[in-house]
Amino acid sequence: MATIAVIMAMRAEAGPLIDEIAAARYELTPSLPTQVFVAERSGDTTVIGVNGVDPDHQVDLVGTEPAVLTTMQVIEHWQPDVVISAGTAGGWSRSAAQIGDVFVAWPHVVRHDRRIGIEGFRNYGIGRHLVWAYSEELAQHLDARKGVVTTSNSLDESETDREWILALDGEVKEMEAAAVAWVCGLTGTPFVGIKTITDLVDHPTPTAEQFLANLTTASTRLSEVLPMAIQWCAERVNAASY
Repeated sequence: MATIAVIMAMRAEAGPLIDEIAAARYELTPSLPTQVFVAERSGDTTVIGVNGVDPDHQVDLVGTEPAVLTTMQVIEHWQPDVVISAGTAGGWSRSAAQIGDVFVAWPHVVRHDRRIGIEGFRNYGIGRHLVWAYSEELAQHLDARKGVVTTSNSLDESETDREWILALDGEVKEMEAAAVAWVCGLTGTPFVGIKTITDLVDHPTPTAEQFLANLTTASTRLSEVLPMAIQWCAERVNAASY
């Protein structure tokens, strides 16, 4: 039977999903901040990996480094059939995005802040990590939008970021997906990205204000769509195994 992993950065994002599927806490590595929750349903396993809390600053461990740590731990321990990078993200009015919209990453995820102007390193910096081939079908099943998800370690968008995002056809801006996808690529694990919009990057209201105002709404929307996505992925994996 299928094992589907969901990697999330923030407790506020993960909490509604944990409650929705009645996932139980699983003690993995007490010395590391990663928090893991597991649920079983009809023989399938869902593993939710949350980046945890920074021990010095007592805030959620957002960003690429914690995402790599969480993803590696989950993949090494459970060998999931599919890994979903799920969370909230920014969108753009120029793309007609609205607060609460659901996006599925397609056809790849990129980085817009790892800019390396040396021959051979530029493409490495960008990444262009491919998503699971069935992601387009998943988007249709969820009635979600598709688009390139672009990752950085900053919440805001500088002018240089803006130029790179436009050049990379970015539709969704967040802080973890490319890191999760990189680990999936190393381990040969299919990768899916599912993001809900908390803020419009090109709106006059500061991004941080929008994010905090809409985090609960977007996280609740995520908890509504993720169980459907998890079940669909599990069914697809199980069908392929016969």
